[in-house]
Amino acid sequence: MASPRLKEKYSKEIVPHLKEKFQYSSVMQVPKLTKIAINKGIGAAVSDKKLVDTGVEELTQITGQKAVPTIAKKSVSNFKLREGMPIGAKVTLRGDKMYEFLDRLMTVALPRVRDFKGIKEKGFDGRGNYTLGVQEQIIFPEISIDKVNKITGMDITFVTNAQTDEESLELLRSFGMPFTSKKN
Repeated sequence: MASPRLKEKYSKEIVPHLKEKFQYSSVMQVPKLTKIAINKGIGAAVSDKKLVDTGVEELTQITGQKAVPTIAKKSVSNFKLREGMPIGAKVTLRGDKMYEFLDRLMTVALPRVRDFKGIKEKGFDGRGNYTLGVQEQIIFPEISIDKVNKITGMDITFVTNAQTDEESLELLRSFGMPFTSKKN
């Protein structure tokens, strides 16, 4: 099987570009994408347990990798939430599946967002990781809109081994992430 398009682009184009831009002495210093973590919180799951199963199934379809339910760590009486209750779904992608998901996210899913003008640069955490919130799961072509009974969002976190947000931004921009040009 051929390796993903973005994996080849990383080794052939992005590594030399970043090495030159940030004056790295070794190729090993060039930041890389280590994993993509996708998390879906399902607040209504407190009253309807089937929503968690649906969320796990949707994340599995979107990513091509089995998602797992997330469990509440604390009880919160105001939300009728008990410790140990399933409350969401998550999946962590690495390797080829990570690059394939990133490719599909940038080329297919994000352009399907209503009134899409690019993603903001505000989602960096100070350690080179970027989190992007998606408000509707129906932007992914794997999800059939007829089978969706509740539109939910998800958080997609890009974990890099970059030392600074500037390096991480340049890495993601080199992959082709559609960041807006000005900071809002």
